[in-house]
Amino acid sequence: MTKTILRALAGETQAIPPVWMMRQAGRYLPEYRATRAQAGDFLSLCYNPELAAEVTLQPIRRYGFDAAILFADILLICQALGAKLWFETGEGPRLSTLTTPAELAGLKPVEDIHEVLGPVYETVKILSKELPKETTLIGFAGAPWTVATYMIAGRGTKDQGPAHALKAADRATFEGLIGRITEATIEYLDRQIQAGAEVVKLFDSWAGSLKGQDFDDFALKPAKEIIAALKARHPHVPVIAFPREAGTRYQGFAKAVGADGLALDNSVDADWAAAHVQVDGCVQGNLAPHHMVSGGDDLVRETKRIVKAFSKGPHIFNLGHGITPEANPDNVQRMIDAIRGA
Repeated sequence: MTKTILRALAGETQAIPPVWMMRQAGRYLPEYRATRAQAGDFLSLCYNPELAAEVTLQPIRRYGFDAAILFADILLICQALGAKLWFETGEGPRLSTLTTPAELAGLKPVEDIHEVLGPVYETVKILSKELPKETTLIGFAGAPWTVATYMIAGRGTKDQGPAHALKAADRATFEGLIGRITEATIEYLDRQIQAGAEVVKLFDSWAGSLKGQDFDDFALKPAKEIIAALKARHPHVPVIAFPREAGTRYQGFAKAVGADGLALDNSVDADWAAAHVQVDGCVQGNLAPHHMVSGGDDLVRETKRIVKAFSKGPHIFNLGHGITPEANPDNVQRMIDAIRGA
């Protein structure tokens, strides 16, 4: 029998939706914290195929999710392109900045990225052998706009101001960077699929800060280009797009970019999304992550409300964003039980 995630992405409505969570392998789990301590630091964990596979498998063993998502980070591709990348404890990622034509010209050729990213493909190969036969393996990458915001600012920013400023001041350099990331993302996801990923997801975490024509040019167009290239090489591998905080621009997005599924953040109402987005195919989401911290009756009630809202079409249950480190692991089980009717 085909895996439940693949059935949903093929357009099948299922009585019980399949479920997984963004960042399901992460700091809320004690077993993850132990493995990360063994690795030494976050990047060492990402580049150690055995340990990266282990943390990917941990939430599958504990909860029996319908999918496992490769443990990696969207910024590894920046390092592969030649940017300096490190993580400040308690503060997140830091990168060397890219704001000039000379710095753009200094990036490595796209064909060289696999030298750095080879361990990621090894992790995928391990997982494709070790995951339970019913569990779908999801690979992923950051979308070009989101990755570019980090490369330009050298860190995450609240409003993506530095990227917007470069876009206004030096459009050629900005568009050149988007183009280079787009090419690299195609090759990166292609290799993940060759290694065994059954679905790939494109995370555009900061898509919501793009408005009007900029949204079309830098969220929609690169996603369409990436998906078209992947479909040409792997026509049967589904792609999930996630233009987070796109609001009303979620409507029609999947069809416009050729995605098989569209992940929704928790700022959009499930009933609205069922009426306006799910009509085009599979949707994924969209429980607010804070319920994984607070738990209780609200968690169960909201989980069941979302399941009901999307019950007339193809749906993959997920959070509206990644699970947070302070989440209670017991609440994850409560959510799964509410979905599956335990």
